[in-house]
Order: sequence, then structure tokens, then C-alpha cells
Amino acid sequence: MKKLLSGSLVLTLSCFASTTLKAEVIPFDSARWEFNPGAKVEEYLGKTALKLGHKPPDAPVSLGIATLKDMDFSNGIIEYDIAFGETRTFGGVKFHVQSPENYEKFYMRAHQSGNPDANQYMPIYNGVQSWQLYYGAPYATPVKYKFDEWMHVKLVVADKLVDIYLDDMEKPILTSELKREEMNGTVGLWGLNITGPVHFANFDVTPMEEAPAIKGEAKPEAAAGSGTVMNWSVSNTFDGKSLAGKTQLTDADTQGLEFTPLQAESTGMVNLARAHGHGKGRDTMFAKINVKADSAQTKSLQFGFSDAVNVYLNGQLLFSGNDPYESRDYRFLGTVGFYDTVYLPLQEGDNEILFAVTESPMVNGWGMQARFADMQGISLTE
Repeated sequence: MKKLLSGSLVLTLSCFASTTLKAEVIPFDSARWEFNPGAKVEEYLGKTALKLGHKPPDAPVSLGIATLKDMDFSNGIIEYDIAFGETRTFGGVKFHVQSPENYEKFYMRAHQSGNPDANQYMPIYNGVQSWQLYYGAPYATPVKYKFDEWMHVKLVVADKLVDIYLDDMEKPILTSELKREEMNGTVGLWGLNITGPVHFANFDVTPMEEAPAIKGEAKPEAAAGSGTVMNWSVSNTFDGKSLAGKTQLTDADTQGLEFTPLQAESTGMVNLARAHGHGKGRDTMFAKINVKADSAQTKSLQFGFSDAVNVYLNGQLLFSGNDPYESRDYRFLGTVGFYDTVYLPLQEGDNEILFAVTESPMVNGWGMQARFADMQGISLTE
């Protein structure tokens, strides 16, 4: 029988039928925990707490991670107390953790208290964050935080939905649809200290065999409109520097690359990290679409990307953009939308459009979306 953590962490197992709940206290210094160097147990605001973002005085930032090694959580309830100062601090929970690179995450941004991006739900695929792709409702909600005192957070996870509560346990502040396909895994805590750490206490998890009730309703995502590209073909990764200065692709530029299908989400967003991870020398992949034109004609294509893109039509470079986080000024987020337009001089018959999409080392979101304003006289082909 799975165990139940309380105190530092409480795991409450809701057993099938009428069996009673079982509990076991497991302190944060238990061997069942895996900590990175940014985690430290200490007394804080009257509680035994886990400090995440612990760092030496000379360190610029610190990432703290704590993961329970022997937990299997699918549906159920996650609760914890959280405290941070009026600082640039990030802190929250990860769940359905399949590996250090694949999980769901909800966290709070202390310095954005009261703003639309005060918090964030997002999926992590292959180690790549995705807040530049999933922003605003239904992934975040404006809420004001209390600083330097404990707040209570509860997540109710039921199949593909999550209710998130803050202090008021009767009304969720946010309901989101979970993005990842895998619906089970371990749980953990996460904190990033830019100008201050985050503390956690009284973390408890109640795994349930049956999905608990969801009180909230996820705000609908913007549906993809007519002309939106929903079916893509993506290559394996390569070094984006290999395309520097290239205005015309040759066969050598795609030699050795393998393309696989990748379907966009209902919004038209294609999260490229679902296909591949990111790393040094493998920061770029081609996202390809094929267009058949009844005659030679020019079509406008609206698109969005993160972080940089080169757009090639039949091998010819037509557009190049680079929009990573804070690349324009400190307020520029680099979020993805249909913000750019390219005019495609299509030839009669088959046309190949290649988007060479590069993700920056900050890995805040690796995505692409595109839509034609007018589909008359053209069709998308395999």
C-alpha cells in the first residue's frame, strides 16, 4: 500500500471502496526524497520548511528542486503552504513527473502579483518550458499574493483537468486542461531564486483511483480558424548556425534529416518540444508544410514562432526573424501569436515551405503556428 506523508510531506492514499486512509510522516531529510543543491530544510515562519533557491552569497541565481522518488500519482489532490517575499521569485509544484524532462507544472510568480501572469500552468516536454506558447487564460490568472506569510495552495487533478485553489478552498482561482498525454508519475517541488527564495511546508498528496470532482470550468482556448495549418512534418534537430547567411537551401542542408508528422493543438499551436529536446548543437528543427497551387499566385501567410525562424519557399529565403525573451526590451516576453506575415510567390503545382525554428538557450517555449488568409486556389498536401 502506498504511504501517506504528513508534516514535511503528507501522502494520503484514498483506497478503493470503504478502506480507511493510511498515513506516514516522511521528513524532508528522508531517503525517499531527491534534492538538488538548491534545496535546504530549515525553520521558517514558525514551520519546518523546505527552502528552494538556496544559494551561496556570491551566486547570481539558484534553482531548487525536490522530487519524491517512489510516488505514482495520477488523479487526486495536492496541497501545500507556500511563502515568499516581494521579490523576483518563482515557486510551485510539478506532477505527473515521468522524468526530469517531462512533467506538468504549476507555479507562482511573486513579482507579478496581481498581474495576468501572476502564475502559470504549463507542460514540460523533453526539458523545454512552454510559457511563451501557453499564456493568459486558461493557463494563468491575475491574483494578489500575501508576502512574507504562509498561503495555502490546493490542486485537484481529475483526468485531463486541474482545479487550482489559493487560500479559499471553496472556489478555484484557475481551471486548466492538462496538455501532456501521460497522466501519471511522481510529484515534486520547484523554486527559482532570482532575488529571493521560496519556502514550502505541509505538502500533502492524496492519490485517488477515481477522479475527484472539478468545481471550476476551464476557459476555452481560441480555436484555430479557417486556413490554419494543423498537420506538420518536423525534422530532427541540428545546429542552427549551419544556416547562417544561407538565402538558398541545397540538398546538403537537409541531407540526413528525417521528417516525422506532428499535429498542431486545437489552437493551431504546434509545440515542437513534443518531438525533440533542445541542447548545444541541436537548437533548430525544420517544420515543413507542402502547398499545391492551381496556378502561379501570391498568398499571404500569417505565422508565429519562438524564438527565431527562417522561412524558405522552395529553398529560397523569404523571411528571417529573431524574437527571444527580452530581445527588444526588458518587458518583451517573446510570446507566440499570429504577429508576422510573409507573402509567398507560389509556383503552379507543388510548393515546399520550410520553417527553420531555433530555440534560445533559455528554452522558454519552442513553437510554431501558421495560417493562410485565403485558401482559394491552394490546398495543403502531405
